Amino acid sequence: MTSNIHNLTRSTDDVVIVGGGLAGLFCALKLSPRPVTLISAAPLGQGASSAWAQGGIAAAVADGDSPEAHAADTIAVGGGIVDEAIALGIAREAGLRVHDLLAYGVPFDRDLEGRLAVGREAAHSARRIVHVRGDGAGAAIIATLNEAVRRTPSIRLIEGFVAEALLTEDGSVTGLQLREAGNLAATPVMIASRTIVLATGGIGHLYAVTTNPTEANGSGLAIAARAGALIADPEFVQFHPTAIMTGRDPAPLATEALRGEGATLINADGERFMAPLHPLAELAPRDIVARGVFAEIAAGRGAFLDARQALGARFADKFPTVHASCIAAGIDPATQAIPIAPAVHYHMGGIAVDTRGRSSIDGLWAGGEVSSTGMHGANRLASNSLLEAVVYAARIAEDIAGQAIPSPARLPQALATPRAGALDASVVKRLRAMMSANVGVIRERDGLADAVRSFAALEHAATSIVVRNIATTALLVAASAWSRRESRGAHCRADHPAEVPALARRTMTTLAEAHDVADGLTEHSTPRIAQSMIA
Repeated sequence: MTSNIHNLTRSTDDVVIVGGGLAGLFCALKLSPRPVTLISAAPLGQGASSAWAQGGIAAAVADGDSPEAHAADTIAVGGGIVDEAIALGIAREAGLRVHDLLAYGVPFDRDLEGRLAVGREAAHSARRIVHVRGDGAGAAIIATLNEAVRRTPSIRLIEGFVAEALLTEDGSVTGLQLREAGNLAATPVMIASRTIVLATGGIGHLYAVTTNPTEANGSGLAIAARAGALIADPEFVQFHPTAIMTGRDPAPLATEALRGEGATLINADGERFMAPLHPLAELAPRDIVARGVFAEIAAGRGAFLDARQALGARFADKFPTVHASCIAAGIDPATQAIPIAPAVHYHMGGIAVDTRGRSSIDGLWAGGEVSSTGMHGANRLASNSLLEAVVYAARIAEDIAGQAIPSPARLPQALATPRAGALDASVVKRLRAMMSANVGVIRERDGLADAVRSFAALEHAATSIVVRNIATTALLVAASAWSRRESRGAHCRADHPAEVPALARRTMTTLAEAHDVADGLTEHSTPRIAQSMIA
């Protein structure tokens, strides 16, 4: 049921879940009938990256496949830093979670014999992706779970509010500071709870070109980091190699499943360019394909996805979402190649969590893209993100359900952050441009150093809490990218092009450590761009 937020600003023993995507919705449903308050920045279902997921859910449900093979594929593309036990555990739970979704009513595609139909995507050794009408899995799952949440009386739904600060006392959470989305002049509202789940999504809108919704701006990661949470692997940002370049923000996506069906990547001269770069050509791991596409564009040859032979007239029926995006831009993918470019798609990093989804702060769990479990390593395997989200949402719910209801927290006497200055859209635009230019597909020392100094200066000077939070997350990503002096998975350093075996480990860092990096870089240099960003 939908509730007025002002009824909930006193002490509450509810579990508070922040985020209306797959992880948040699934966790809330799994906790039923325990009282849950679910907070969503956008109207339910409209601000979640999971609703836009075109691939599906990876699960070894077909004959001849196995969780062990799924985990092996995950490990193979993860750049040597996948937590192998985590990957295997998630793969083994995949079938159970798919059947949970079926029980809620998700209409996964079936074959002629009534079994779950499975497709293949890049770097999977078998057909193991369960879809909904080709490219509609995310939207169908979110729509189904939205209905289930609205029917569940134990879930109190608050829409149109963002969490701008995490409240803590003696290393434990005590609540959240919220504000009406898009209204910095609104009076902040505090909600007290000792059991909080962050499921706020990724960081795509810190970059100029992304496939993510505008709500994916790293705010959940920022508020956890500002409260002292341990952050894992923030430098690893996955670029989807085939965003459709039509000038839209966010950029529409041409799902990887198109290449699974035989679509090829060509330049303006009609030449396939992936075959010389990797034995799997178009089905190589995403980081390799993204760099291949980036190189063609940088060389002035352009990059295109060509499904004319592989699909032709079948395109509209097989991939209706992609077809609609193309037609809206004046492109007929049945007869024309689709212009593409790499776009930020998924963040492997996030709030560090254990096998139960617990963060380093007592009473704080994290699930979905805002978290980092160790499953994805340096490069996520296609369609593993929705799987991880449902597996960890269920684990978090089970962990919380097994605990006694904590005594209600007390609200603090003062705001956690009194800042509420006007949002300067030009500052945000420049930050996004710098992230794309300096912390993008290809990175190097000087550009990263400029970014670190600039984001630290912006974070310090920002009068808007929104700008401060996005600067915090940008700083964490840039500082860790500057510190990892090698290329691994999605993290590519032009000045350190090789993997360094001694660095084959996950990054564990804090905001304080990112500030130390920035301080060290600022001692003998002034950021060249920082002043223009905050002027």
